[in-house]
Amino acid sequence: MMCDQWPGQPGRTQIKICGVRDPEMANIAIDAGANAIGMVSHPASPRHIDQDTIDRIRKIVPSDIPAIEVLVNPPEQTLRRSSGWIQLHGDESEKTASIATGPVIRGFSFSPEAVRRWNDCDDVSILLIDGPGKGAGETFDHGQLLALKDTMDKPMLIAGGLTPENVGDVIRLLRPWGVDVSSGVESSRGTKDPDLIRAFCDAVRTADGRSD
Repeated sequence: MMCDQWPGQPGRTQIKICGVRDPEMANIAIDAGANAIGMVSHPASPRHIDQDTIDRIRKIVPSDIPAIEVLVNPPEQTLRRSSGWIQLHGDESEKTASIATGPVIRGFSFSPEAVRRWNDCDDVSILLIDGPGKGAGETFDHGQLLALKDTMDKPMLIAGGLTPENVGDVIRLLRPWGVDVSSGVESSRGTKDPDLIRAFCDAVRTADGRSD
């Protein structure tokens, strides 16, 4: 089951747990408070899963929680077959985003130029702003992004080096629409840790309560 519109709640930062590799961990993330699940379809990644596993996860995820397929430079036929949310996280162009049949999250490494470029793209619904290397778990200059925030009209998901320890500071500074985490809730590369996922979600909700 998939939702076309990503539901958001006023005053609550959206939480996306990315790199989920099996239905059991998807359920753990949802029970912990995740608002969206990310599944990586990219063989070069340690978090890669095949299409059968992606479909199994989607079947168990509630209809109001997007199960998002993360793609890197996908072929056109992949874009045309996917009717739910997808995340483009490679070197894709605006034309690539326009081919997708479902809503698109555009992931990119932070720079002022990239923020302006993808904020202006009509075929992108959400901006996922990452650190250097895209998916490398490295942070970036949040102060620079803060200076641009008033020029943006798309929701922003902050990624890159987030952990249970630092996500609250990021939320209090940027007040983003959402946050995205993968390596920051892993016990080893590609292996999610249930306790870290719970700690991350708890830290987000604590920050929400103190952000006013």
